[in-house]
Amino acid sequence: MAVLSLAGRLSAMARSSKDEEPLVEQSDSEAAPNPVWFKPVMIGLMLVGLVWVLVFYISGMQYPIPGIDAWNLVIGFGIAFVGFLMTTRWR
Repeated sequence: MAVLSLAGRLSAMARSSKDEEPLVEQSDSEAAPNPVWFKPVMIGLMLVGLVWVLVFYISGMQYPIPGIDAWNLVIGFGIAFVGFLMTTRWR
């Protein structure tokens, strides 16, 4: 049985060509880098969210969208939160 297994391995090695690349798993540290637009969008979202909240407080809780009151905070923090979530995918 062992001889048959050895013969199978030898014939498989004889059939394989030297041009084939070995299959190697990539670890997370070797993964492809992010696209060029990723970092500016990530930082931009965090800054837009911060500016949104600052405008809301500085304007006396009236702007950037009048009439929705404290929902402006939810929008501002939501925009910034998406930017912070993007940091988890940054390589």
